[in-house]
Amino acid sequence: MREGLNEPISVLSIYSKKHKVFKPAILTWDGMDYRLGKVDFYHKTKKGATTLHHFSLSDKDEGIYFKLMFNANNLNWTLQEYMTADSNESHYAISLQ
Repeated sequence: MREGLNEPISVLSIYSKKHKVFKPAILTWDGMDYRLGKVDFYHKTKKGATTLHHFSLSDKDEGIYFKLMFNANNLNWTLQEYMTADSNESHYAISLQ
């Protein structure tokens, strides 16, 4: 199993009462701000008592595809993986096990 990058990031997220939707809107990573597009895929998992929310989406320009994780217990966001549009290569940490 591959491990994610697990890089802490800052995310401005929004919640719509009308649509009952919570989603990331702006990602700040490595000194850059990325306006995010629609969520392509969402799922949640459990790690012990902690609920983890996983979002797959691209920036508005569709130049970079991100996989983000939101920890509902400590309210932290992490970058799990990313892929640039000009490359078919995903970037993530490789397990040394």
